Amino acid sequence: MSERVIRIGTRSSELALRQSRIVEAALEIQALKCELVTFKTVGDKKLDEPLSAIGAKGLFTHELEVALAKGKVDCCVHSLKDLPTENPDGLEIVAVLEREDPRDVLVVNSVTEADSLMAIPAGSRVGTSSLRRRAQLKALRPDVEVVELRGNVPTRLKKVDQGRVHAAILAAAGLIRLNAQQHIKQYLEPPAWLPAAGQGAIAVQIRSDDEEMRTVLETLDHRATSIAVRSERAFLAALEGGCQVPIGALAMPGVDGALTLHGFVSDVDGRGAVRGFIAVDNGSPEESGQRLAADLRTRGATSLLVELRNSAQPIAPQPE
Repeated sequence: MSERVIRIGTRSSELALRQSRIVEAALEIQALKCELVTFKTVGDKKLDEPLSAIGAKGLFTHELEVALAKGKVDCCVHSLKDLPTENPDGLEIVAVLEREDPRDVLVVNSVTEADSLMAIPAGSRVGTSSLRRRAQLKALRPDVEVVELRGNVPTRLKKVDQGRVHAAILAAAGLIRLNAQQHIKQYLEPPAWLPAAGQGAIAVQIRSDDEEMRTVLETLDHRATSIAVRSERAFLAALEGGCQVPIGALAMPGVDGALTLHGFVSDVDGRGAVRGFIAVDNGSPEESGQRLAADLRTRGATSLLVELRNSAQPIAPQPE
């Protein structure tokens, strides 16, 4: 293995590269040589369309997974929240690194001068590309205008600074990894506001038959993070969620340190959200996620999901 150069597949955005360099640095500590191989995905290229309108699974992962399956790279580094809950045949997640802050945050431009979501003036334009964020925002602030906001993190921050939107909602982890925490006005606290399943976690994916890479990369797995995100992703999978469905999930430690999984599913305007929580069984976190999903289904989530998929009306991009 000491002679092998490990080819790490990654998206080409600065955030993706920084995440991949975390993996690269961890492997170089083991005296292993690495090379980053960059890709642009469908989600990176189609910046003029809402994510919900593009519709396909794996918008930010498919090209990397194809290269991995064909042996063009040895592993792929992904933001876990971007990965579909089902791995393609022959591929699997072998490690989930210790999670960064999973919360969403509010970013506000200098003209708006609001220090919280509730302080934003009525009629303000708030940017997000996520139906999950849109639903929670409209539930709290039906008096603001939600605007489609696409692009990498620096691009979205620039649009806020330029006044194209008054505010935006982003993932704390991305801003922290880019050393851009100074833009954060407010952390949106769970469980009242829930992030995407797996948000803040970095996943490393390999070919299932590559035992050499498995042995090397399994050492990077962070057990506590793995347990938490496995419950969240099982919840998401049981609800058959994706970018076209507003679903949030987060496994949070309580005062006693025990994990509780919180989840919700909603219509796109946040009027019909169904929420719940369940204690996470560390020995079987997937089962905990499935049980919470089943509970939400009995309380109205199934009819919500049917209505969302039948309507299938994407949120139209707003002019800028």
